[in-house]
Amino acid sequence: MTTDLAAAQAARAGAEVVVSEAELSAAYNRMARALSARLGDDDVLVLPVMIGGFIPATELLQRMPEAVEVDYLHATRYRGAQTGSSLEWRAHPKAAIAGRTIVVVDDILDEGHTLLAIQQWLAEQGATRVLTVVLAEKLHDRRAPGASADIIGVQVPDRYVFGAGMDLHGYYRQLPAIFAVAG
Repeated sequence: MTTDLAAAQAARAGAEVVVSEAELSAAYNRMARALSARLGDDDVLVLPVMIGGFIPATELLQRMPEAVEVDYLHATRYRGAQTGSSLEWRAHPKAAIAGRTIVVVDDILDEGHTLLAIQQWLAEQGATRVLTVVLAEKLHDRRAPGASADIIGVQVPDRYVFGAGMDLHGYYRQLPAIFAVAG
């Protein structure tokens, strides 16, 4: 057993649910309706931010009737750690960006540095409009200036949270609720 797995299992054992599966389902429904209302007949490209954004994006896409193209991007500051460092681009989308409405879907808005960098890069690529959708917004006062999301599913406390796309030492992204580590 790896050290990360053992640490994740130990932390999971003492974690508490902060957003239930039912609350997340209701949030996904609200988010999909809000997003659909803003898209109209735009040529839309949905970009989950890997890795955490793939679960919220899947949940949203299943609730949306619009014709949208899906690709992905991978930009991270965490690289498996609990605190961020410099931004690392691991994959840019292959789909055309210029002249389109881009919907960026991520798991959590914490300090917002990654989201700001992604928004800036998409604008530089010629996106007509960039909408940002995050499943969770962490409540604290450390947000980067200008960092915000257009659509937010739920708010979570300023604690280490996991599940619904967010990981705990690389594990438990698949959990259908959001948990907070004890402490």
